[in-house]
Amino acid sequence: MEVAFLLARILFGGTLAFTGLNHFMDVEGMAGYAEFKGLPAPKLSVLGSGALLVLGGLSLVVGVFPAVGAAALAVFLLVAAVTMHDFWRMEGEDAQNEMTSFLKNVYGAGAALAFLAVASATWPYALNIGF
Repeated sequence: MEVAFLLARILFGGTLAFTGLNHFMDVEGMAGYAEFKGLPAPKLSVLGSGALLVLGGLSLVVGVFPAVGAAALAVFLLVAAVTMHDFWRMEGEDAQNEMTSFLKNVYGAGAALAFLAVASATWPYALNIGF
């Protein structure tokens, strides 16, 4: 069970951290999409969300303030689902692609909430730094 929990942290947190790195590698492209979706301060939004994803993901992988990381990731994923993946406004293939991204964010938020639920426990193979 300890190895499975470590693997879950690496897969979930590592994937989100990698996603955050992508925000920094394509700031202009992502800022253009954020602007298209109507986000205020699109470039700042991309940089801020990238930092949140990197720090939140790594917090779960290494076990440093995991409650903060998990809560931040859950909020981000739910907000991003509604603001960035508005499939209900699209048609055809665009609607299907946005719905897929929306659902990924929703189930990701569920996983983040599960990590939040166990954040106060001692995690195996973790630094266990938190509140």
